[in-house]
Amino acid sequence: MSTPTFRPKYVSFDCYGTLISWPMTPITKELVGDQVPAEKWDQFVAEFRGYRYDAVLDAYQPYEEVLQSSFDRVCRKWGIGSDPSAGKRFADGVRSWGPHPDVVEPLKRMAEHYKLVILSNADDSFLAESVPRLEAPFHAVLTAEEAGYYKPRYAAFEYMLDQLDATPDDFVHVSSHTRYDPMPMHDMGFRNLVLLDRGYDPVPPGYDLTVVKSLDELNTMLGI
Repeated sequence: MSTPTFRPKYVSFDCYGTLISWPMTPITKELVGDQVPAEKWDQFVAEFRGYRYDAVLDAYQPYEEVLQSSFDRVCRKWGIGSDPSAGKRFADGVRSWGPHPDVVEPLKRMAEHYKLVILSNADDSFLAESVPRLEAPFHAVLTAEEAGYYKPRYAAFEYMLDQLDATPDDFVHVSSHTRYDPMPMHDMGFRNLVLLDRGYDPVPPGYDLTVVKSLDELNTMLGI
């Protein structure tokens, strides 16, 4: 972040994986079974993740369809069968997951001092179930369904700016996923970008990210 005394108008967040836990791999394992050799499992998981990223670069489609089409594509690449119920299985899982154990209390403290915003790569119905589990008041909860675009598309971030009548300088933005949030946001002129490091991605050089291991650490940086 720019200076220790910088006070943003908003602290914005990615939701899934950053605030809400993201145990996608166990469901993937249930669906795939023994069709992928154990020694290649990590490669399959990584490629499935890549197909999900590729899918959201295209025209908007409901998130359950993103999950199904991505799973179909990675299974086709690997020459294995794809379960036609996979999208629903994944979507039901996302809707059922709760916060990471280190989220609720520091997030509630943060909300006493700052306006909190979520910009999520999911549909309204997902956030309607997940956000109450965070137990903190949010000034705005914005979704890909509302925007008509998924991150990392610039239009998703432009939607947030338009809805809040804000500029990039008004935000500290927090995400655990480098390619979806901080990398495109940096290119758009956002400079107060925080990577909450949950081990999903390596820290990319050249993007001036502030890396924290917890929301407690971020609260300290925000003067809380």
